[in-house]
Order: sequence, then structure tokens, then C-alpha cells
Amino acid sequence: MRVSLLAVSLLALSVQLEAQGAARRDSVSRLDTVRVRETTVVREVLPVIRSATRTPTRLVDLPQSLSLMTRSQLDARAVQSMADVVQYLPAVTMGQGEGHRDQPTMRGIASTADLYVDGVRDDVQYYRDLYNVDRVEVLRGPNALAFGRGGGGGVLNRVLRQADFRAHRAMLYEGGSYDHARGTLDLGGAIGTRLATRMNAMRERSGSFRGITLERSGVNPTGALVIAGGMLRASAERFEDRRTVDRGVPSFNGRPAPVPSTIFYGDRNVNRARAVVDHGRLEFERGDQASVNVRSVVSWSAYDKMYQNIVPGVMSTDGRSLTLSAYRNSTDRHNLFSQTDVLWRLRSARIEHLVLVGGEIGRQTTSNFRETGYFGADRTVIVPASTDGSAPAVGFRQSPTDADNRSQADVASAYVQHQGQFGRRWQTTAGVRLERFAMSLQNHRNGQTLERTDVLVNPRAALVFKPRPSMSVYSSLGTSALPSAGDQFASLTATSSTLRPERFASQEAGAKWESARGLRVSAAYYVLTKSRSSAPDPVRPGVIVQTGRQESRGVELEAQGEIMPGWQLTGAVTAQRARIVSRTSAAVAGASVPLVPARSVALWNRVQVRAPIAVGFGVVHQTPMYAAVDNKVTLPAFTRLDGALYLSLGGRLAAQANIENLANVRYVPSANGNNNLQPGAPRLLRVSLNVR
Repeated sequence: MRVSLLAVSLLALSVQLEAQGAARRDSVSRLDTVRVRETTVVREVLPVIRSATRTPTRLVDLPQSLSLMTRSQLDARAVQSMADVVQYLPAVTMGQGEGHRDQPTMRGIASTADLYVDGVRDDVQYYRDLYNVDRVEVLRGPNALAFGRGGGGGVLNRVLRQADFRAHRAMLYEGGSYDHARGTLDLGGAIGTRLATRMNAMRERSGSFRGITLERSGVNPTGALVIAGGMLRASAERFEDRRTVDRGVPSFNGRPAPVPSTIFYGDRNVNRARAVVDHGRLEFERGDQASVNVRSVVSWSAYDKMYQNIVPGVMSTDGRSLTLSAYRNSTDRHNLFSQTDVLWRLRSARIEHLVLVGGEIGRQTTSNFRETGYFGADRTVIVPASTDGSAPAVGFRQSPTDADNRSQADVASAYVQHQGQFGRRWQTTAGVRLERFAMSLQNHRNGQTLERTDVLVNPRAALVFKPRPSMSVYSSLGTSALPSAGDQFASLTATSSTLRPERFASQEAGAKWESARGLRVSAAYYVLTKSRSSAPDPVRPGVIVQTGRQESRGVELEAQGEIMPGWQLTGAVTAQRARIVSRTSAAVAGASVPLVPARSVALWNRVQVRAPIAVGFGVVHQTPMYAAVDNKVTLPAFTRLDGALYLSLGGRLAAQANIENLANVRYVPSANGNNNLQPGAPRLLRVSLNVR
């Protein structure tokens, strides 16, 4: 009932603002930014986006749920991580990720690999930074036609800053609670009329309320050159992240253990992670948006990732002790991808056609090496529950089941898509992607070589009705598939190599509206089914069959933009349920999918009080959710309040203070299984000075 009332309120607000002055806006193919210096309000108008359909398409015309976090929104909340990005967005939660990686759960589907940079896979397990990001796009539902395999629940796509022939001169220093210290730099401009350069850089050294440390740095030079009748763009990045691996606290009697939220189970000197990431990218685009446009991208990435950790386990029945275990894992991956898109705009009778034909080829080589931690001769050790950061000495060596392998994944795909405009009110989207995914794995432990080749066919279709140019009502169908090698190519075994890919199918219906002022309101209802999951055969012990099935249903409501002069809003309401409808290898029928709260509400406001002063206020509320698919541990509901103060100091100086968790509530927002529960931070302060 509350969701329905909010939907009615949002619709009434849209109609009211539309009547006050909504004007028809033509579709454009660039991002326009309007800056009002007298009030320091930044209003960003984003009429088109490319990633969802691989074509320039207005947001209001996209037949799927898509959320944006623009640079100004990221700055307003002093966002530090991908987990911070999704807190105010619908149907997305971020898992603990074993304390060393981004792991979103989108519409009930968890993944460590559905992350992209400018539409190209960025799938190694590490924590991504946002220092060089122009915006983050959160596309929900299967996206195989645009992105390829996986992406069953959605994808997170970082759109990076680029050299754009405009002047960029900005420096930011940020300090705050727990020895937080961070600086960023953004410099760029044109060199003549044909060449532009830009460089973004970052350095951070910070602590945490849990007594852990983080050091990271990044540098990302980019260039743009007008040549051969088109635009050539080049980008290179070096990013390093070193941090303490934090596995959180265990559970007790089905709830987070009643221990201090600052207690650290393990050894802060042993629990360490290191990620060194190198990216290189070349992109050439030629043509015009009115007839034919050709765009080609070549992207290379190298990832050197290692983490080792001591992990809290099961607590004793009296709550006085718990077990610890340990392991170390290293991954060395190289990605090489080439993508080419050709767009044609045609017109016949009263129908406008936008035809996309494209292809992608790529190779990913990965070396995995895992070791088990031993406390003397034992793999586990029992310690008092009061132990804080003083685990017994541990040594790492391979056990008989630890991985030592090298894999190679080769992908080749072709896709075609047609977008039609029938008069002024009807639009269609229809397309299909054909993808060949070939995987081989060499097991260095036993000399075994396993191979699996799949041909994935993923169609997409949608219908859009436009009662007004600024409004749309849509219905869409889409599919995706995930090969049996899994997100990280680590699941290929003698058994899994015989299994067909998991299948994702989505049905979605929704409505969108854009005001002349830039406020965007959207609502969507979806049904997402995951099938072909492995399950034990009920009549043949030891035999695996692919009868497992999961279903997610939900309603999403979202509003972003400027409600009235000086008042900017980001809000989301989600009502969802994700459950196992047919037994899988991990869960029985009827079980709820973990990290999927039945209800969540998030609202962020930025209000310009007077010319030099603005304030921000936010609330995040989440109902209980399970930590694991066995549904034995519940993460309690919580409500968190955030705030901010913005001050223009005149000229090109601005100061900002952000306070997270104003009421200093104790809460647990994420988990990685039943005994790695991540406490949320108590009240913390960040203050920054921005020079432009």
C-alpha cells in the first residue's frame, strides 16, 4: 500500500510539473551541463545514453530500468566506493565480497563480474575507485545484447572522464574521521583545434573504525585527436589498491553476534589484499548521427590480484569462542577485446529506422593459485570471542584441493538491432546477439585439461508508447546466459564442463517521465527467472541435473533531478521478492535469496539555502534480509540518516562537509555468508576543499 501511495504521489507530481511548463526537447547526442555559479547549483541534463542499446537513445525512450549517478551526485555525497554508489538506487545491494572486491546483487542475482568500463568488461575481483569517473550507469535486467554473457540481474558501467576540448582545472583535498586523507586532480584542455588532453589522478591513505588501513592511487591520462574525418581517443590507466581484508563478525543464534562492531577477527598484518590494474584503450569514431556512424574500440587490461585472510567461522553455542580458518589466493588476468559498431539511420514512409550491426572478439587468460592457511598442523583454530586482531601464527601452503590452474576464454559475437519510430507515439526495439564462448582450463595439479564451448543466442524485444515527447510507457523482454565456468572461470570441473549455461529471462513493464527542468521519474515492474541451475538428482544419488530455478519479482520507483530551483532530489523505493522455486545444489525450494530486502527506501536531497550555502539530507531504510541462501541468519532492518553542508567561498573555492550515519545507529548492511557479517560505520565526518 505504501508503494502504491508513493507511485500515485510521483505521478501527480509529474503531471503538475508537466503542466507548469514542460517543453518538448529534441534528442541530442551529447551531454550538456549547465552551471549557475551565483548559487553553485549544478544541473546536469542527460538526454541520451549509449550503453543500454549501443546507440544514442534518450533516457525516456529506453525500454528498461536504468539509474545514473552523475559526477555532481557523486561529489555531493562524497561517494568513496561502488557500494556507496548503489545505496540510493533501487533493487541493488552490495555484498561484503570477502572484504576484497565489489559484489553487487541486482534483482536477486549476485555477481563479481558484471562490471564494465565504457562498455568493456572489467571483471576481475577488486575494489574500483571513482576518481576518474564521469558517471556510473546501473542497468537492471538481462543485458546480453549490449554487453554479452552474464549480466543476468544487470550491470554496473563506469563511464570515465575523457579529453573533450574543454578546460579542466580542479583539485580536491579531503580529510575526515579515522585518518581519512584523499586528494584528486583533474587537468585538461585543448592544444590547438585538433588535439586535446586530460589527466585525472588520485592518492589516498585512510583508516577505518575497525582499525584497518587502505592505500590506493591512480593516474589516468587521456587524449583526443581529430583525424581522418573522425575522432581518435586514447586512454591509459594505472591503478593500485592495497588494504586490510576485513571479513567482519560472525553470527550467533541467527543474528549478528553481540560483540563490539570494532572487533577484528584475524590478524591485521596477515589479512592483506593487493590489486594492480593497468588499462589501455583506443577508440575511433567516424560519421554522423544523421546517416552512418562507425565506432571501433580496442581495450587491453592486466590485473595482478592477491589477497590472504584469516576468516571468522562458527561461534560456539555459549557465544564465548569461535573458529578461525585462513587461505590465500592470487589471480593474474589479461583481457583483450575489440568491438565495432555500425549505425545506419534510414527513413521509409512514416517510419524512422536506426539499425545497429556490430561484433566483438576477445581473449581472457587467467592464472589462479590458491593456498590453505595452517595454524601449526591444523586448518582451523578456536579462539575466545573477545579476541581482537591477535590470531595465532598462520602459514600458507597448498592442500590437495587448492586451485593451481590456467584458463583461457575466447569470445566471438555478432549482434544486430533495429529501433523503429512509428509516427510520434510508437517505438520498437528488436535484436539478437549470437555469441560463441570457448573455455579451456589446464589443471597444473593433475595435468588434466577441460574444455567447453557454448553458443549463446540472446534476443531482445521492446515496445514503447509515447503519449507525450517527455513521457513513455514500455514493455520489454530480454534474455542472458552464463556459461558453466562461472563469473571467474573457476567453476569448470569434470562435472560442470558437461552442464549447459544458466539462463536468465526477464519481463519488464514500466513508465518514465522527464520534466523540462530535468527531473526524471520512472516506475517498473519485473519478473526475472534464472533457470538451468545445478541440482542433485532426486532419484539418482551423486548425479547432477539442471532443474534448479530461481524467480525474482519486484516494483521499482525512482526520481532524480531538480524538483524546483535550488532543490535536487535522488530517491528510490523498491519492493521485491527473490526465491528458489525449484531446488538447486545450494538451496531447497521456497528459500529466499540472500541480500535481497523485501522493502527499501532511499532519499537524498540537496537544497540551496542562499547564494553561498546549501545543505544535504538523506535517509536509507532497509527491511531485514538473509545473509545466506540457507536462511539461517538474518541481518536486521535499519534506518540510516546522512547529512551534508556546502559552502561557496567565492571565486573558484568551495568547501563541503559530509556526515554519514548522523544518528550513530548500529547496523549490518552486508554479508558474505552466515559468519562474515559487515558492520556499518558509526557516525563519521568527511571535509573537503575544492579548487576549480
